[in-house]
Amino acid sequence: MLLIIFFIVFSFFPTLAYANSAEPPGLIVILKNAPDDVSVSLVSTASIKDGRKSNTAWETYYAFYNRDIGNNQEVTLRVSGNDTSFDRIVGQEYLTGYNSIVTVDFPAQSIEAGKLLSRSILLVTIRVFFTLVIEGVIFILFGFRDRKSWIVFLMMNLLTQGILNLALNGVSPLNSYLIFNLIFMEFWVFIAEIIGVLVFIKEHGGFRRVSYVLVANLASLVLGGYLITVLPI
Repeated sequence: MLLIIFFIVFSFFPTLAYANSAEPPGLIVILKNAPDDVSVSLVSTASIKDGRKSNTAWETYYAFYNRDIGNNQEVTLRVSGNDTSFDRIVGQEYLTGYNSIVTVDFPAQSIEAGKLLSRSILLVTIRVFFTLVIEGVIFILFGFRDRKSWIVFLMMNLLTQGILNLALNGVSPLNSYLIFNLIFMEFWVFIAEIIGVLVFIKEHGGFRRVSYVLVANLASLVLGGYLITVLPI
């Protein structure tokens, strides 16, 4: 089962490289604790270019494309809002080429590379929690009551859903094709959990155990598809 789970992760990332290849942003700015009127622009001696703004739940993003950045080794971001404006330089260490991501803390006027660890922990925890709740309810409805069955359920789902959501966390926040990647990953989670319930859970017959995994993973897929539309990635 572990081999299958690791295959999920390693086969997932190449898929991402092609799925968003039409015109990926060269730079994505995640804004933390930003006011509603926030705006972000690329400033140079020749021009000021506004980014493409989008919002998901409590987060605001600004996307800039390679045509905006050009061949510059560094760019200057101008962040404005709430009658405040400040500039921050995005150096070569931040511009990694494909879907470069920086996080700007508006109140602190600071900038960091990538996604904040605290943000990632929060979002992965939320998605795993809701998945465990819905799959746990289905586990009960299928009549599983044995303590050993529940231990296997928790360990198996924490492992599979944890790895799945950690992989999702590595994706660009503006990936338009994420649902297809989620379906691909859920297929391998389904295979891994089929093996898990048949090998480690002895309560009830094989048909009921496999049926549970099928129903639970369909529900998990629907839930996951919904969560990626309403929560940041």
